[in-house]
Amino acid sequence: MRLDGRVAVITGAGSGIGAASALAMAREGARVVVVDVNEAGAKATVEQIERVGGQALAVRADVTRAADNQMIVEKALAAWGRLDIFFANAGVPQAPEDVEQVDEAIFDRIMAVNVKGVWLGAKYALPVMKKQRRGVFLITASTAAIRPRPGVQAYAASKGAVVTLTKSLALEAASHGVRVVSIAPVATETPMLPTFMGKRVVDEEGRARYVATVPLGRLNQPEDLARTAVFLASDDAAMITGTCVEVDGGRCI
Repeated sequence: MRLDGRVAVITGAGSGIGAASALAMAREGARVVVVDVNEAGAKATVEQIERVGGQALAVRADVTRAADNQMIVEKALAAWGRLDIFFANAGVPQAPEDVEQVDEAIFDRIMAVNVKGVWLGAKYALPVMKKQRRGVFLITASTAAIRPRPGVQAYAASKGAVVTLTKSLALEAASHGVRVVSIAPVATETPMLPTFMGKRVVDEEGRARYVATVPLGRLNQPEDLARTAVFLASDDAAMITGTCVEVDGGRCI
């Protein structure tokens, strides 16, 4: 098992990419702190992990709060004495709107969760990893950082910020034996997808429109990103740091 004995924290792990990644890492031997602002979602993910024989802990936390990020790291250390992987996955979407129509509060919320939440995770996780002289800090970015779709300017800006943050943190952490990598998914079958499409539910018109932009002819499944996260967190990716890995079926070509 590629992550045997390691301890992982995954934010936004109550559903979608985070839940799939938590399950995948547990199957590879990691003990997982499952973090979500939705406590019921976090507990549901833990139940899935325990059903397949894994070890996990559910934690309710708001990644925009410094105290919550500190608490997450402390709970991982209290439970298992180490922290090998921190996957800053929690994020919020943006419904497509022209910039003049976007409420300032929406911009602030997107930046708080998608950027500040990642930065705060690094603020508390990286010192532990530096002291251990090993660890991997993963970030969920987006193809919106590289090839944005119209009308999601705040979301695209937030993901562009974390791609640059990835590079900066990687340089800071490298001399301590710690890697930092971001993952850029194309549209993924998660609860966020209808919002990105500007719809209440995903319909065939919206799906077909998005699929037409992906050369491989389908959208991501959460498991596509989970497999990528496992690889990047493992020693198989020992020379990968500061990179944004596009998992996009060719969308950014």
